[in-house]
Amino acid sequence: MKILYKMKGVKNYRSVFFYIFVTFILTGLSGCFASKKLYVENVLIEGRVNPLGMNTLTPSFSWQLRSDGHNVTQTDYRITVSTDADLSKLQEIVWDSDWVSTDQSLYNIYNGKDLDGGTTYYARVAVKDNQGNVAESTVQSFHTGLLSEADWGRAQWITKEKLPDSLINPLPLSSSKLRIDKNYDLPVFRKNVNVDKKVASSIAYISGLGHYELLLNGQPVDSAMLQPGWTKYDKEAYYVVYDLTDRWQQGKNTIGVLLGNGFYYIPPIKGRYQKHKVAFGLPKLKMKVVNTYDDGSKETIDSDSTWKVHQSPITFSSMYGGEDYDEHVLPTSWSQPEYDDTAWGNVLLVEGPPLRAQETEPVRIMERFESQAVDRIDERTRVYDFGQNASGIVHVEMKGNQGDTVRIYPAELLNDEGRANQKHSGSPYYYQYIFAQDGEISWRPRFTYYGFRYAEVRLMPAGNKEIEIQKITAEHIRNGAQQVGSFQSSDTLFNQIHTLINWGIKSNMVSVFTDCPHREKLGWLEQLHLMGPSVQYNFDVERLFAKSLADMRQSQTEEGLVPETAPEYVHFDWGGDVFRDSPEWGSSSIILAWYAYQWYGNKAFLTDNYEMMKKYMHYLQGKAKDNVLYHGLGDWYDLGPERPGFSQLTTPGITATAIYYYNLKILSQIAALLGDNEYKSYADSLQNKVYQAFNEKFYNERDAVYGSGSQTALAMPLYVGLVDEANKDKVLANLIKDIADRDTSFTAGDIGHRYLLQTLQQAGRDDLIYAMHRDDTRPGYGYQIRQGATALTESWAALPTVSNNHFMLGHLMEWFHTRLGGLGQETGSIAYKHIRIAPKMLDVVKQRAVTYESPYGSVMFEHDGERFHVDIPANSRCTLVLPKSVDYRINGEKLDAYEYRLTDAGVEIQLGSGKYDIK
Repeated sequence: MKILYKMKGVKNYRSVFFYIFVTFILTGLSGCFASKKLYVENVLIEGRVNPLGMNTLTPSFSWQLRSDGHNVTQTDYRITVSTDADLSKLQEIVWDSDWVSTDQSLYNIYNGKDLDGGTTYYARVAVKDNQGNVAESTVQSFHTGLLSEADWGRAQWITKEKLPDSLINPLPLSSSKLRIDKNYDLPVFRKNVNVDKKVASSIAYISGLGHYELLLNGQPVDSAMLQPGWTKYDKEAYYVVYDLTDRWQQGKNTIGVLLGNGFYYIPPIKGRYQKHKVAFGLPKLKMKVVNTYDDGSKETIDSDSTWKVHQSPITFSSMYGGEDYDEHVLPTSWSQPEYDDTAWGNVLLVEGPPLRAQETEPVRIMERFESQAVDRIDERTRVYDFGQNASGIVHVEMKGNQGDTVRIYPAELLNDEGRANQKHSGSPYYYQYIFAQDGEISWRPRFTYYGFRYAEVRLMPAGNKEIEIQKITAEHIRNGAQQVGSFQSSDTLFNQIHTLINWGIKSNMVSVFTDCPHREKLGWLEQLHLMGPSVQYNFDVERLFAKSLADMRQSQTEEGLVPETAPEYVHFDWGGDVFRDSPEWGSSSIILAWYAYQWYGNKAFLTDNYEMMKKYMHYLQGKAKDNVLYHGLGDWYDLGPERPGFSQLTTPGITATAIYYYNLKILSQIAALLGDNEYKSYADSLQNKVYQAFNEKFYNERDAVYGSGSQTALAMPLYVGLVDEANKDKVLANLIKDIADRDTSFTAGDIGHRYLLQTLQQAGRDDLIYAMHRDDTRPGYGYQIRQGATALTESWAALPTVSNNHFMLGHLMEWFHTRLGGLGQETGSIAYKHIRIAPKMLDVVKQRAVTYESPYGSVMFEHDGERFHVDIPANSRCTLVLPKSVDYRINGEKLDAYEYRLTDAGVEIQLGSGKYDIK
């Protein structure tokens, strides 16, 4: 506790000693008498709360401060780490940072004794603030991962069957005609374990490829789905860590594991949809459980040759074709201790990929939708409408008889007959359940999902008795990333658009950001840097973005190409490499890393990916012709006269070269930040050459346009800085004229739309953005809603012939948060340390409210027409920009009580942390 005393007037040294003594005592007892005005909360260790499994032995520590005061900043912190939850045991402490004088509360790196892998540690954070308060966090914990093959001990990969080496194909060509004729059974595994002591601790490490479900004594150990996350399996796979301490029973126990194919193996079954033919191998399992008993003894249970294996009751499972369950194969008691497994077979021991702890949130069931309507097509066919197009599965409760079959076709749309229409979303895809006995069951598929609003249920009884569907529910699955932001306004259409885009995000946020949740489920990369700003205002995706960049590193070719999808499961060779090699896609390897560093403050986004970035830039330089790039997809799905697809309106080379230049601009800043002056000089030099070449090739001096003069062709050069200062006003005027000539319609597509919005924002033309997106009678967001869409669609016109749940066109969401809500950062700020709130359109949109959980804490801005309310988290500050006036009252005080200045933008008011009511 920092206590400052005015020494003036002190009469003798005895008084001075008294003050020093009091300071010493209060400082020493600060942990006992921590001020209630300061709280240390949301402690993150390696970006997670009490993480199980980490890929480093030097973790970072971050935290937030909460205070009921104003202008609160951190002055000092202290981190203590111990092997014992009682951090007062000095002999168990492995690091005491002592007091460190800094306001840095993000990514403070462990600097104590060497930590061990597979070990649990405990930590506490104490903080002093600038107002004399001291506070400390509750005790946190973290469990280090298995960082080497040796850490896995005797655990081995086990399986039921081995795919012949000749059939392994980790990167099939999209044009490949090769088919695998044999059908391979999915496996389930059992291992009996006797426990005759009290379990003090039990930690399990498991990787099941492609996906697994872990059961102990017949019960799933958690509610996560599609574990572990997708990776480039020929490079690495993930394992997950569980604390099973409270799940063991005295006596006989049984570990049970089901496996699904996931993207590890796409089964080639006739009559089921198969997007591509990736085959890393057949499903396999690796597991290690360490039990520590109350007498101090330890027992390790490893996956080895003693485990039993059997054909799974899941007789078919495919990311692209659906899932079948046959109750005849195994009774439901197969994973319980009393089940007799003597007839089961022995496992095979096989090789598998290197393993890394999964650090992203798992996929979970996040929302459920009851059927809103049911249409009986005929006696045995019904179509259910759940009212929302979302990624997910169905959960069905039904009553049937021995031999009965129930088949369910999920779909986004219906055909003219009112039945499921999968024609443009991957067909046929269905779920199927076969009854082995009369009775009631509750069932959901485990290892697949689809994008759907409707479910067509076909009842196929074996005899004369009817099958009864008692209840059917659509269960929306997505990544469990926490929602950290919100937007609401008095504009009903904008609220609806925000919801529309949000469903596009949620439906395509699994362990990668996919394009669509049905026909492809691939991680197309352009979405990450173009939609990343929208996503980060709504969800905590720091770890998911880090994984996306890791997927790019794993998928980068020897030549340096970052392909358009990552993890890359198929080499698209249609029309050459146009669907594999497009700079606007691969450049997420640079742009996303830079953006994510600015949003979250984690320098690892730069250091982990720096070599990938430089290698990719070298690749692009080799592809350039006289410093201009011409290859790639261009402004995909722009609004031209033809069916959407390849860019129709923008001259080839403009978008690719603009991104190329933007990459160099960013890499120059990254190199400077990392102290790589040699590479910064290289990037600056090449940047100047690209600038000259771009303008020589594409700029028309007479008409002041680039190339075809499309909105994208004009907006992208303006935004990335490719337009000469003397020409900026003319080029911007032509852009605005094109919009006006089209009655404020936009034409930009997947690549150009965000840059169009950003350019207009920089020019202060939010009025045009408002007008461009308010009309629901022409292709756009409102038009999609008018056509009945409940999630963002692939085409601006919500065409039924393409995906109707897609991620790529939602850029207006960023405008809602940053312009209507005003939320952003001051230039040079990292992780919203210095917030800038500058709302626009105050005279048109009368009410708006945004919230955002920044790395420093909760930010809120609300405007109700007459009043403003602002919340700024402790240890950060804010520049608030309001319409020009000096007649504001802030928490009842005149504006003169605050630091402010009048500018062309309005009145800029400097606020420290705290809550502010402004009239």
